[in-house]
Amino acid sequence: MTTVTVDFWFDPACPYSWLTSRWVVEAATVRPLDVRWRVMSLAVLNEGRDDDPEGDPEGYLWMPVRICAAVLRHHGHEALGAFYAALWADRGDGGAQQWINDPEVALADAGLPPGLAEAAMCRDYDDAVRASHAEGIAALGPHVGTPVVAVPDPRGDDGTRIAFFGPVLSRVPRGEEAGRLWDATLVVAGAPGFHELKGAPADPSPDVRGLTGRP
Repeated sequence: MTTVTVDFWFDPACPYSWLTSRWVVEAATVRPLDVRWRVMSLAVLNEGRDDDPEGDPEGYLWMPVRICAAVLRHHGHEALGAFYAALWADRGDGGAQQWINDPEVALADAGLPPGLAEAAMCRDYDDAVRASHAEGIAALGPHVGTPVVAVPDPRGDDGTRIAFFGPVLSRVPRGEEAGRLWDATLVVAGAPGFHELKGAPADPSPDVRGLTGRP
């Protein structure tokens, strides 16, 4: 069976992007998927708006995405995936996780130089963040958030892709359930004229409960 390349654009600070990413990782255990991790930015997405939907006047959201861009540039997609996993990993300290882990600790846990955390406080990677963000947005259009997922369209060989936002999940499907959701999402997103699909709001599961807010 042919391996499918999955481009996954995410803002590392978004908890719902995290849940969607864990679904894709789980789906890759039962479907032949090769995930390429890419960055996008809620800070960039919301530039120029009169309101601040993320409530981030201090610019915290720039910090983790800059580090992700540094990891990607110097160590590649696989390393970025490892860092992203460590950034949200349950550290087993008994407390409710409110936001991402300490980036230096996450870098070390992912086998990466902790010094890459210094990228958070400089603008050296901002152009890379903006360029990657623009590529992800271009796959769907300007009125979209994080995450964006894109795969080659299996119906043709002209380089076209199926792209979609989300899906937004309140829990992570496991095993074949994750695979079936992957199959169904591609069918829906690949339908000519498809635009949007929403379900009823669900009560947060343990996968998402507590994953809100910033320091």
